[in-house]
Amino acid sequence: MMRETVTRYGREGLGFLWLVGEPLLFCLGVIILWTVIKPAYEYGIRVGPFVMTGYMCLLLIRHQIAYSLNALSANVGLLYHRQVTPLHIYISRFLLEFGGATLAFVVVYLILLSLGQVGLPKNLGLLYMGWFSLAFLSFGMGLTISAIAIRYETFERLTQLITYLLIPLSGAFFMASVVPYQYRDEYLLIPLPNSIEMVRAGVFGEFVETHFSVYYPWVWAGVLIALGLILLRLVRGYIDVE
Repeated sequence: MMRETVTRYGREGLGFLWLVGEPLLFCLGVIILWTVIKPAYEYGIRVGPFVMTGYMCLLLIRHQIAYSLNALSANVGLLYHRQVTPLHIYISRFLLEFGGATLAFVVVYLILLSLGQVGLPKNLGLLYMGWFSLAFLSFGMGLTISAIAIRYETFERLTQLITYLLIPLSGAFFMASVVPYQYRDEYLLIPLPNSIEMVRAGVFGEFVETHFSVYYPWVWAGVLIALGLILLRLVRGYIDVE
């Protein structure tokens, strides 16, 4: 993890602080933009907290997938050491991205709290469940997509399209309550909105209408992580360490 931090951000300037600064600046920029072009309230919530709960979740998803994709190619030299396996590389990137996104979320939350835009979380348990389930879902997606890209190089070019499709599918910028009720159950078969709705329920409580299953995204996370590990095992022969 220390090597990954140094090679990615260097020792000059802010250095490893960019691990937090990058998602922080992205989120603050989107909040400012939405505050200018949108009404003061979105779905009965102040626009700042609404964007925070959605965009930080989206950043966590996209960064986990993006940085998993080239994890091995960027650190292939480490595989010469017998003690280092591909899984070590993926786990180190997962922990770094999770830590950076979490700290950025906390900083943005504290800024909005100090400005009176949001109150203290109404249900910390739900907030934690949603955030952690989203992190493990993203890790599983990153592992699976990365393994497929190792075997089929053309698939790597489709990953950018997949991450863009996650913007509407994740529910980062709208609530599940606005989905027509006859389609809502089908929509919530996608695991990502369940996690984001949990985050919002944890922050806003009964003040907003949310729809989610607590356990469903965790089941998907377990399946995707297991699938990713199996696929990595199968494609290990395609990893070029020369």
